[in-house]
Amino acid sequence: MAGRVLLQFFHWYYPDGGRLWNEVAEKARSLADMGITDVWLPPAYKGSAGGYSVGYDTYDLFDLGEFDQKGTVPTKYGDRDALEAACKALAEHGIGAIHDVVFNHKMGGDEREAVKVRRANPDDRNEIEDEAFETHAYTRFTFPGRQGKYSEFVWSQKCFTGVDYIEDPTDTGVFRLVNEYGEGEWHSEVDEELGNYDYLIGSDVEFRNRAVYEELKYWGRWFAEQVPVAGFRLDAAKHIPAWFFRDWIGHMRESVKEDLFVVAEYWHPDIGALENYLELVDRQLLLFDVGLHHRFHDASKGGGDFDMRTIFDGSLLSAQPEHAVTLVENHDTQPLQSLEAAVEPWFKPLAYALILMREQGVPSVFYADLYGADYRDKGSDGEEYDIVMPKVECLPALISARKRFANGGQTDMFDDPNCLAIVRHGTDEAPGSVTVLTNGEEASKHVELGEGHAGASFRDLLGHREDTVTADENGNADFPVNGGSVSVWVREDAL
Repeated sequence: MAGRVLLQFFHWYYPDGGRLWNEVAEKARSLADMGITDVWLPPAYKGSAGGYSVGYDTYDLFDLGEFDQKGTVPTKYGDRDALEAACKALAEHGIGAIHDVVFNHKMGGDEREAVKVRRANPDDRNEIEDEAFETHAYTRFTFPGRQGKYSEFVWSQKCFTGVDYIEDPTDTGVFRLVNEYGEGEWHSEVDEELGNYDYLIGSDVEFRNRAVYEELKYWGRWFAEQVPVAGFRLDAAKHIPAWFFRDWIGHMRESVKEDLFVVAEYWHPDIGALENYLELVDRQLLLFDVGLHHRFHDASKGGGDFDMRTIFDGSLLSAQPEHAVTLVENHDTQPLQSLEAAVEPWFKPLAYALILMREQGVPSVFYADLYGADYRDKGSDGEEYDIVMPKVECLPALISARKRFANGGQTDMFDDPNCLAIVRHGTDEAPGSVTVLTNGEEASKHVELGEGHAGASFRDLLGHREDTVTADENGNADFPVNGGSVSVWVREDAL
């Protein structure tokens, strides 16, 4: 995992029009030069909103922008040819394509079916009414535009545990479908929020149906034959039984690639919940470090009053670093989204330095932080907002610094409530660095680098400081940092 950097190459409000796959191909070379090793791509298949779908409303896993379904042939991000070209360009430049897998639910059913349901309490899904009633639900997926190409599997009510919309009578809520699977209960090995968080949205997939189980394994093998696959990002893992992904990942590693990179979105700030999930999936994957993201959010709001010595408290990075994918922001946490906990712009350079310049964890970089984003949407109050997410100006240099100067042993100097330092000691072949950051006033860190650095001159790679630091005859030096800023000090002769 050393030196790995994952880039999430989209955000929730990425413009419509089928441009993203082309942009991936165009930027592949520059990303590789910068130090990006893996690119997380958005869902590649057709959603229920067709060319306007962000991709998490899965309709047809086998339609990669190839068939006229849900009003368009391309997905929001482009057609199948463009997807193939994007993945090929990444592979040609040594970048792994990490594909988003949305298995939890399907939406946009093609036909109504007569079904029996039992109403569940949406606030405690374990409270399911005993009495079932007859109604209709859009639980039949026939994919008429594809006409059986790649897979003839037809999804019906037997493939789902529950729905949130019925007709005759028309109603919304959480409804447990009555079928032969699970004896009327939801899946086990899911998150315990709301009693049992199996059900999330749409037609919830029934993984205990063996035909469904085999179809999803077949899809994984098929997909890896269509485009280069270096790994997967697993969506909504807290709502999917852990035993399914435990089996599915093992099958993918046996049939596709032994060293697949797999990270699951188990969005829970409690480290205990994440550690429990890792055990249930036999520790076969990594998890996004939700707790650390919230610490970054809190630190950015707290300013100089936040004790930076505690920045990693309660994080997966501190408890299980080999299973942590660290992030500053993503498509769900950005302003106006469902898990909004945005990190203030002033703090983002500090946060990225903390995940990019240390050895532990796999850092994930967000598209909007690298390239900027602006969009308009309604907030939870119903009002319209214009949002501007400025790019983090020093982020390309920080990513490059990880590739070039985050080498060798590491010393964390977390001995001050405001000013921290990360010392990477380098190796015989590769230079090290001294990263200094503060959420308070201008400060400096006294670092003893050793006689091998006696008299060496250091410059700030990020350009936030224009002065030169010279080590004394013992290799000791004071490395300054501007207030509320970060500097990465590297030997001048290594530049």
